[in-house]
Amino acid sequence: MNPETRKPPQDAVTVRRLRLGIGAVGIALPIVLVVGHLVVTRRLTLLDSLSGYYHTGMRDIFVGALCAIGVFLISYRYRWPDDALSTVAGALAIAVALFPTTVGAPAGTTSGTDRTVGVVHQVAAAALFLLLAVFCLFLFTRPDRAGVPPSRSANRVYRACGLLILAAIGLALASTTLPADVRHTLKPVLWCETVAVFAFGAAWVAKSDALFRSADLPEGPPAGGASGPAATPAAAPS
Repeated sequence: MNPETRKPPQDAVTVRRLRLGIGAVGIALPIVLVVGHLVVTRRLTLLDSLSGYYHTGMRDIFVGALCAIGVFLISYRYRWPDDALSTVAGALAIAVALFPTTVGAPAGTTSGTDRTVGVVHQVAAAALFLLLAVFCLFLFTRPDRAGVPPSRSANRVYRACGLLILAAIGLALASTTLPADVRHTLKPVLWCETVAVFAFGAAWVAKSDALFRSADLPEGPPAGGASGPAATPAAAPS
């Protein structure tokens, strides 16, 4: 008779859904902004950055998605230091949404205060991406609370996503030295931001799947009280 499998505890379900929500919104955001802007304007126009869509008809989508990611990150509770870093990252995501960039703003409409707000936006966005890279490179690659390490293939995914985020940040910063007309034509910041957002979203979606590995473990030891892998209790969320 096959041993009855144990359902993951409720906190594991909650953490999984938060991770999945963070990743799904992140992956969808660049696509929705570009496609939505196409639908609104009836022409395909790529802006210089994802943040520039704040100054279009996609403002509510941009702000709403970042605030949703922020709330998910603030609500995320797993263990130290994940809890503290996710709370900081959530606050940064909300700051990115509420302190708009001046990139893409109509010419002649920005004041000194707007430019200061734009600097806050840039600093918050850079810090947010750095923290998300930390999650991929250092937090997701640790053993879970039961001491079970992620698989090698999973760790390769997390590290690749973290390195992509760091590379995208570096290339975006380096692109600011290009002439303005080249930046406007090639739109390096837009592409770098898109890669970074896809990478962090993919890492969080991948990590969410690791939580239900415990569902395949038996609920108790096999008949006869033998010990072994089948007697291992359901693992904590990874």
